[in-house]
Amino acid sequence: MKVKNLKNIILLQLIVIIYTFNSIIGKFSADAKVEFLSIGFIAFYAAEVVVLGIYAILWQQMIKRFELSVAYANRAMALLWSALWAVIIFHDRLTWKNILGILFVIAGTIVVNMDSASDEKKVACGGANACDDAEGCVDSGAGEAFEACDDAGKEVQS
Repeated sequence: MKVKNLKNIILLQLIVIIYTFNSIIGKFSADAKVEFLSIGFIAFYAAEVVVLGIYAILWQQMIKRFELSVAYANRAMALLWSALWAVIIFHDRLTWKNILGILFVIAGTIVVNMDSASDEKKVACGGANACDDAEGCVDSGAGEAFEACDDAGKEVQS
């Protein structure tokens, strides 16, 4: 897996973590037992809308860098982050079944990410068909398909 792809995956995970903040706010809201349409309710609701808005903007930018199936596979990691918050913030206990399920999700996400590493440049270039040194790919207008660019910036034909 290339360093650029690893950076994108880490960035994607940070965005998933932002998404899980919504659950934290929701749990705080439920624990506070605020009355419907009270100031507290509206404040918690507004906080959730803000978090989801930030997430939506960042998510839209990230799915430009990945195939949608890869991005959504990484979003499944929200299970890990939510479980982590549950233990750290709310002192919940995880069962061995919870842990086993989370390990399966992690393993599946790793497999999907390893498979996507070879397609990274093609996706990042929007299906363009020639390579250059700066962005990795440019549209040469030749209409040829390629799998990826090699380290020297040359296209690898499919």
